[in-house]
Amino acid sequence: MSIIGTLIVGLIVGLIARAIKPGDDSMGWIMTIILGIAGSFIAGYVGQAMGWYAVGQPAGWIASVVGAIVLLVIYGMVRRRS
Repeated sequence: MSIIGTLIVGLIVGLIARAIKPGDDSMGWIMTIILGIAGSFIAGYVGQAMGWYAVGQPAGWIASVVGAIVLLVIYGMVRRRS
């Protein structure tokens, strides 16, 4: 996938994750994109390594959103500590 495509997918996944997770997540567009890309990467790697789904399956989108939500929760916990 191209860099522009990766950024768009990251933004979409990050926005979905922020919409699903309750609470105040005040972060900018850049952090949302980074969160979405990281969630997609981690969930994609784990899901494919475990054999749960292949590249391009709809389960990858769901896993990407779940991965981004997990990262959002971790980000919130780290941010509260500082």
